[in-house]
Amino acid sequence: MATPSMTLFHSPASPFVRKVLVLLHETGQRERVQLEEVQLTPVSPSATLNAHNPAGKIPALRLADGNVLYDSRVILEYLDQQHVGEPLIPPCGAARWRRLTQAALADAILDAAVGMRYESFLRPEDKRWPQWLAAQAEKIERSLQQFEEQAIAELSSRFDIAAITLACALGYLDFRQPELDWRQRFPQLAAWFAEVSQRPSMQASEPPR
Repeated sequence: MATPSMTLFHSPASPFVRKVLVLLHETGQRERVQLEEVQLTPVSPSATLNAHNPAGKIPALRLADGNVLYDSRVILEYLDQQHVGEPLIPPCGAARWRRLTQAALADAILDAAVGMRYESFLRPEDKRWPQWLAAQAEKIERSLQQFEEQAIAELSSRFDIAAITLACALGYLDFRQPELDWRQRFPQLAAWFAEVSQRPSMQASEPPR
């Protein structure tokens, strides 16, 4: 077994970390990366992480030369250039911008879902903002509707950056917002997610329950 040459600052529950772990598994690079767990919240930073990433966010990837990359989108782009197989991010042309835009929409689902988690779990109950929570849920709903109506064929064609990001987003909804019950309204996405959830990369990166 090769000695890891990179360190990933991570939390097992982070869907943004999960994207990186899935890509590492899919591209055969998992053994190149050592995991260093960091526990943090928006009001409880990590001095260790802040020393490497002033934004105080995970994931952050420390390279062999000591340089640190962040956020997840930058890390994914870097790692996708470090393997010999077919790239998971199209290198150029219309396909690149289409798939990156789909990945960005899936990231928007994650941003909304993580924000809902913070608002409903970390913020004191008397300071929570129901209208804001509803707006985030509506953002998730609109995004899932677009994937359901316009992207199933593309998502099914190969497990690339867009598919990885959406799979991690749907997994996070199941993990933190099961009350949204998204499968009933988006049956094609539900069927697609049931299939990709069986991939070894998805099973190996599943957050602890």
